[in-house]
Amino acid sequence: MLKVRKKSSGISRINIISFSMILNYIWIFFFIIAFIVGLIKLIFFGDTEVFGKIVDGTFSSSKTAFEVSLGLTGALTLWMGLMKIGEQAGAINFLSRIIGPFFRRLFPEIPKDHPALGQIILNFSANMLGLGNAATPLGLKAMQSMQELNPEKETASNSQIMFLVLNTAGFTLIPVSIMAIRAQQKAIDPTDVFVPILICSYCATLIGVVAISLWQKILDGVMLLWMTAVTAIMAGVVYFFYSLPPNQKTLFSGVSGNIILFSIVVAFISAGAYKKINVFSAFIEGAKDGFSTVIKIIPYLVAMLVGIGVFRACGAMDYLISGISHGIAFLGLNTDFTPSLPIAFMKPLSGGGTQGLTVDAIKTYGVDSFVGKLSSIMYASADTTFYIVALYFGSVGIKKTRYAVAGGLIADFAGVLAAILIAYLFFH
Repeated sequence: MLKVRKKSSGISRINIISFSMILNYIWIFFFIIAFIVGLIKLIFFGDTEVFGKIVDGTFSSSKTAFEVSLGLTGALTLWMGLMKIGEQAGAINFLSRIIGPFFRRLFPEIPKDHPALGQIILNFSANMLGLGNAATPLGLKAMQSMQELNPEKETASNSQIMFLVLNTAGFTLIPVSIMAIRAQQKAIDPTDVFVPILICSYCATLIGVVAISLWQKILDGVMLLWMTAVTAIMAGVVYFFYSLPPNQKTLFSGVSGNIILFSIVVAFISAGAYKKINVFSAFIEGAKDGFSTVIKIIPYLVAMLVGIGVFRACGAMDYLISGISHGIAFLGLNTDFTPSLPIAFMKPLSGGGTQGLTVDAIKTYGVDSFVGKLSSIMYASADTTFYIVALYFGSVGIKKTRYAVAGGLIADFAGVLAAILIAYLFFH
């Protein structure tokens, strides 16, 4: 058993490094293309200012990255503290009891009393609450437990594939990071994207689960009933907002989002008090994690924003977006969403890269612009497929992923498409 773990750990590191190399190549690409475009503008078009703009872009982008990271400190510290209260108050176990019956049908290969099922449910519940620090260890443990049931140790089982897609779909009730970014960028109402994000992440999860269920031929009447009920609720919310006058859509989105979020906060604190938890101490404990998270973000955000900054300063980003816009316009479609598409392309590859592109779009177009809001929704609509596949499958030595990546990308695409449609419905 010890040998297997050592081997699995090695495979995990190799897989994660290989996927991180993709981001490495993208980062190098930003600088090389910026240099080539700069030379072309200088030599053939006589633009003597282009390299000055590129160099200025490096300084301004690094300054922006630091300011954004520093500005996130308060919001992330606050929400990480509140999440710790919810965790200690039993919010994860509460959600687990609600979704448990449905999950037993999603994972028919796992015996009813096997620990893997409980770990999967706890992992999903923690992800829903935005508790990544708790969700990842639970997810790794769940993957190890499922591997014990897996007859072909190097090939992903049906249960492991379903688990992967649930994680890549990234359904979340509390999108802490993007709300913190929007607050730092002085959005009029940082939570006005809360309801759209909830709908889009649900769509990504639903499509991902349905696709894998059809693949595995486990979709039955009870599962359809569950999905239909929740989808009907989401459809009702969408129809309600669709029927509102344009000037009231943003207002209702912000008000409802604020009510839901503060209700969750009050529920966490009340549950903590009921269970006689030292709520204040729990908050401080979680808040420390928020501060350390910001410190870790700074170098990643600086690296990505500088890379994106030189790519934008030389004009290459505008050329890319213009080319996509012309292609979309040729189909007779509205092109207002195209500046957010780089985020969609980066999303399956890198969380840090996606965050950098999102911040860049918000800074460039405005936090309360259509692009700023769509970028915010896109950022939170799904998770990073390739990293999650590398992390979880690598941890148990799985080499043959079968259709796991395809399922994850289907969920990603559904999340992006839903983000575009919902953004037009709510904010256009």
